[in-house]
Amino acid sequence: MPNHPTDQKRSTTSWMTPEPGDVLSYAYLWHREALTGQEEGLKDRPTVVVVAQTTVSGRTHLLVAPITHTAPKSSTEAIELPQSVKKFLGLDADKSWIVVTELNRFAWPGPDVRPIKTGDSSSPHYGPIPAWLFLKVKAQVLACYQSSKLGITKRTQ
Repeated sequence: MPNHPTDQKRSTTSWMTPEPGDVLSYAYLWHREALTGQEEGLKDRPTVVVVAQTTVSGRTHLLVAPITHTAPKSSTEAIELPQSVKKFLGLDADKSWIVVTELNRFAWPGPDVRPIKTGDSSSPHYGPIPAWLFLKVKAQVLACYQSSKLGITKRTQ
């Protein structure tokens, strides 16, 4: 598995600021849940950082895509996460997909970022996905955006 494309990361707390392609533990709020007025994600899950943008004020805003065990209705809605990548990240062996039709937007680190080990302050970082997989995710998210099929749920500012 290749190393992360950047050797150094910035730190905002004791956690390193994520970069595109990193996988984080996050209480993801599905777009359908937000539409019903729900404000909190029901489950902590791995998410892939699609965009990390630092503002003029120095805050980093992230767009993250959820990883789920639920198979998509079509191959344009999600990308299957290869077992070798799941193993590298320390995820379970069940089939999983990266959803490309919706994202959460939040300011790092945000209250919905979760440590991987519950009950302590360990890192929320699982690690990066390979560059080839990130490029595929990025291209499909962009295609969804261009065809107006991308939902973005704004969380913390």
